[in-house]
Amino acid sequence: MRKLNEILVKTGREAFYEIVPAVVHTLIGSAVLIPVLIFMPVAASLILLPLLYMPLVYGAFYAYHRRTLGEPSGVRAVLQGASKGFVPAVVFGLFCSMLALILVSTWWYYGGKPGVFYLAIAVFQTYFVAMALVSQFYALQLVLQSGLGIFRAMGESVKLMLRHPGYTIGAFFQAFFLGLLLTVTVVGVLSVYAGLLAVYLHQATHNVLHPDGDVEKEKESSRGFGTLPGNAG
Repeated sequence: MRKLNEILVKTGREAFYEIVPAVVHTLIGSAVLIPVLIFMPVAASLILLPLLYMPLVYGAFYAYHRRTLGEPSGVRAVLQGASKGFVPAVVFGLFCSMLALILVSTWWYYGGKPGVFYLAIAVFQTYFVAMALVSQFYALQLVLQSGLGIFRAMGESVKLMLRHPGYTIGAFFQAFFLGLLLTVTVVGVLSVYAGLLAVYLHQATHNVLHPDGDVEKEKESSRGFGTLPGNAG
């Protein structure tokens, strides 16, 4: 099984060679994300983001998955993926919105109360939300790579986390801090993060699903990544 640092390096290499598709795939989702964040109240955003933004993020994941198979992966592939994966993307997005609502309401209610007891409740709830989110690290990729339904994929994602806890937590925080690093420029998150995440999540999940896979074959594939026929889509 590959180490996380190898996956991160491979993600950076592929993103460098395929920066244009990564930017295009991300900008499609950002075209929806920016107006929702700017003009919509928080309550409406928690509903609209799963319905509008998450399917487009799934579309970016779908496009990268097609590219690894040597199939066309342009804008049409993103929109096709958003359509095909609308239900799993919305379910996953609503799950994330629910966790965000729990986290915000916890700190709003308990964070303002004096005493260690209330602080302990808030910290525990934060830990619960974080672990719930980590447990779904593989969910959307299992829908793509294994063809599972979203609810079964969420269950399998929990099992994979319990089977590889250190790897999963490390991979999650690598993805999180990668996004945090890109927020330094703000534009980086809006223009490239979803495309990078598509590469990283695909590689991290494939690594868990095929721990004894042919590493040399993957290295050969990554060296020839820029000439895959799917890149012309």
